[in-house]
Amino acid sequence: MNYHLEQIPERSVKPRSEGMTMVMDKGLSTREAEDFLTMCSGYTDVIKLGWATSYVSPNLKEKLALYRSAGIPAYFGGTLFEVFIARNAFDAYRRVLDQFGLEYVEVSDGSLEIPHDEKCRYIETLAKDFHVLSEVGSKDAEKIIAPYKWIAMMKSELEAGSLKVIAEAREAGNVGIFRGTGEVRSGLIDEILTQIPAEQIIWEAPQKAQQTWFVKLLGANVNLGNIAPNDVIPLETLRLGLRSDTFHHFLNS
Repeated sequence: MNYHLEQIPERSVKPRSEGMTMVMDKGLSTREAEDFLTMCSGYTDVIKLGWATSYVSPNLKEKLALYRSAGIPAYFGGTLFEVFIARNAFDAYRRVLDQFGLEYVEVSDGSLEIPHDEKCRYIETLAKDFHVLSEVGSKDAEKIIAPYKWIAMMKSELEAGSLKVIAEAREAGNVGIFRGTGEVRSGLIDEILTQIPAEQIIWEAPQKAQQTWFVKLLGANVNLGNIAPNDVIPLETLRLGLRSDTFHHFLNS
């Protein structure tokens, strides 16, 4: 840090298994990626190229090489996995992962209904060669999943080989663990945490109020995802109690 302050919560250090920040790249240019890394590489643990943007992004290999050189793994969004599965092209998907030298992969079923046993088989297969992040929850705002089902799916996917499970919220933060207004489904979160350790979950929380809520609930080292590039440093100040929203949370009384 640039100077010393007392009463700052201890942050985990990279490579982190707790306190992770997963950034959503929705189409940064290589120059924008370079600028982003200049400021935020120390606070970013993994980068998701949102949904299927990798299919249309120019200079994709160059950008992935930039992230790799900064020591930050990047992966393609889970919707791309679903795109291939919908076309019965799992082997072709594997070849794409190999073509771009990816170490991480996301398995999701937010847009495509995949029987859960089948989803877990995909996780088990991919976990032999990749670090798997599996996403639980639907992108359909009308589809409400009962808490016991969230818990059962998370448990099964972790047992199948997922490194961490991602709690769905989309890039807008208005489905899954959030209501359409962006309000946290706090009862759902509480029930999930009775069965699934917090360090095994990445909570998608693109909105500042959502990030604040999770920091206050689980502390500075909560895993948060779908963070916009411009929000990485603001999030770090939330984690450290250096912004009004969490200003008093970490001060000793």
